[in-house]
Amino acid sequence: MARAIMLQGTGSDVGKTVLVAGLCRLAANAGLTVRPFKPQNMSNNAAVADDGGEIGRAQWLQSLAARTPSSVHMNPVLLKPQSESGSQIIVQGRVFGQAKGRDYQRLKPQLLGAVLDSFEKVSAGADLVVVEGAGSPAEINLRAGDIANMGFATKARVPVVLVGDIDRGGVIASLVGTHAILGEADRAMISGYIINKFRGDVSLFDDGIRAIERFTGWSCFGVVPWHSGAARLPAEDSVVLERLARAGTGALKIAVPVLPRIANFDDLDPLRAEADVELAFVRAGERLPADAGLVILPGSKSTISDLADLRAQGWDRDLQVHVRRGGRVIGICGGYQMLGRTVHDPLGLEGGALETPGLGLLDVETEMAPEKTVRNSEARSTEYDAPLAGYQIHLGITRGPDCIRPSAIVDGAPDGALSADGRIMGTYLHGLFGSDAYRARLLESFGLSGERGNYRQGVEQALDEIACELQRSLDPRWLAELVG
Repeated sequence: MARAIMLQGTGSDVGKTVLVAGLCRLAANAGLTVRPFKPQNMSNNAAVADDGGEIGRAQWLQSLAARTPSSVHMNPVLLKPQSESGSQIIVQGRVFGQAKGRDYQRLKPQLLGAVLDSFEKVSAGADLVVVEGAGSPAEINLRAGDIANMGFATKARVPVVLVGDIDRGGVIASLVGTHAILGEADRAMISGYIINKFRGDVSLFDDGIRAIERFTGWSCFGVVPWHSGAARLPAEDSVVLERLARAGTGALKIAVPVLPRIANFDDLDPLRAEADVELAFVRAGERLPADAGLVILPGSKSTISDLADLRAQGWDRDLQVHVRRGGRVIGICGGYQMLGRTVHDPLGLEGGALETPGLGLLDVETEMAPEKTVRNSEARSTEYDAPLAGYQIHLGITRGPDCIRPSAIVDGAPDGALSADGRIMGTYLHGLFGSDAYRARLLESFGLSGERGNYRQGVEQALDEIACELQRSLDPRWLAELVG
């Protein structure tokens, strides 16, 4: 069995995902066969693993950091929120069912077998497995039947390192408080802690380290500085959108309505990285900016309910004005479905209205169907004759007159639709903006010129930079035990 270490956090968004990715890249650079693992993830940012099926986008990124093929077993349980109280449940890459919060709590013990089975598969042939927890082990109200944190760690006998985020404040209380309320068996699994996102002179926290040790007896494995490279990595879930109200100040403004069930919005990261693009994330109560040259409707986990919310915000009227002014629109996946005349859901797969009128910007109709399309794809843009590579995760079949002008040829078949004037485009292909050639041609069509960066190379560089920072910041004795 491979060596394993599990990073758990004092709360959500403390930087576990980036630290796991950094450790995976550090171990891979040291010549180890290393793999990431997350027992349970909750995110509508999903990826298609190399062996087929859905996993959290973060585990796809961590597999990239580990320089190893991604697998559905790296994230055996993925929860994709569909409403305020319910989620679609993906188990080992396939749809398992749907459940509301209380029902899922009763279901978790049944999923532990799949989690442990996947962990065994991921561990086979590996030197090291770096495991990521979810939320916080201090949520002791959820401890019974837990599969995400200590429930997994105790069953799999994986030692835990606790991660605290000093940037949000209260890190000493978070660590000491977690120690205080954990049961003895869970507390015994923790071998030490890492302070993350520190700004300034690290020596100023020396007294804090001594205080934490006095209260807990835990060793500090390092104080990791705030690292700008993390912002260049694909985001794990929508919590990051709270920090991305606006990105860049470039010549082209691109507006993105932030809908409640927004999904796979990391599609936009390559545009966000462009210096001459201003990406404006538009929130409830705000108007779509009148000076936007392009509006992008991103993916949605619940097309019909998000379409209703879009109308409630008045964004449908803003879009009509935008188009009349000569503005352009791109819809991806659920956003593509919204652009049509009607969305039909005769089987109630989304759990709401069985039919709703679309925005009418494309002459197509969508019918939801129970068979889910999940695959990685090679494609070519018909607009710009540029190569594309991406993935598809969607329910529904879209047909109509505008489909005679497909936006791309995906896996040898036409995909998406273009309006007759070419200003409205829809596609089921996620990841299209990650194609450097396509992105360059798109931005050139708005009058922007110049060399476009290699987006994938930028992600790889950020991973290497984070690995180097961890090499400098973490306790060398602990690292030596971990990566040899």
